[in-house]
Amino acid sequence: MIVLPFLLWAGIPPINALATNKFQSVFGTLSSTINFFRRGELALKPLIPAILCSFVGACAGTMAVQFLPLEMLEAILPYLLILLAIYFMFSPRISDQDSSPRMSPGRFNVLIGGGIGFYGGFFGPGMGSFFAIAFAALLGFNMRKATASTKPLVLITNTTAMLIFLWGGYIVWELALVMALAQAVGAYFGSRMVLSRGTALIKPMLILCTIAIALRLLVSQMENNL
Repeated sequence: MIVLPFLLWAGIPPINALATNKFQSVFGTLSSTINFFRRGELALKPLIPAILCSFVGACAGTMAVQFLPLEMLEAILPYLLILLAIYFMFSPRISDQDSSPRMSPGRFNVLIGGGIGFYGGFFGPGMGSFFAIAFAALLGFNMRKATASTKPLVLITNTTAMLIFLWGGYIVWELALVMALAQAVGAYFGSRMVLSRGTALIKPMLILCTIAIALRLLVSQMENNL
């Protein structure tokens, strides 16, 4: 939402901006994943199938973005994100309590893990929100558990994309290394706030961030059309 537009405004070519953004975001997600795990809020073993599906999806998405245009996805995404924010705002399933699942873990792993993994490798804005709402709406996780469970899936998706971009030589290192350090520090303190505040913090932040991403993409489309 924030980093990618600034990299583009700085004159970084789109593929290099995507690669640099993936590199620095890995360290933020790694920091928060470790913090959730150390505090007993993250069970990794049940997530392994979803992680593997996200890995496969991310590989496919990262390869596709190097050859396919983003225009159609950029046109649809803002409206999808606004619908997502409305769901966050009014759904009773977004709470501190678990609810009944609506999808089997097997289908969730393939459709959500693989599908959002592909999107994360291909583009990425709002990926964490998509995963969080899927865990809450489809598997019935409370928001603290959903947020914690999202982290390893985002981590494997971004790491996979980062390694493929690294192999292609697209990362701008003088920016990526400094940004990675800042991400790790910020994510550590952010994950501590989630653990202490729960849905009272997560719900409004996800709504605001999701709407902000949508508005930023809409503004970008308008600027490109002028």
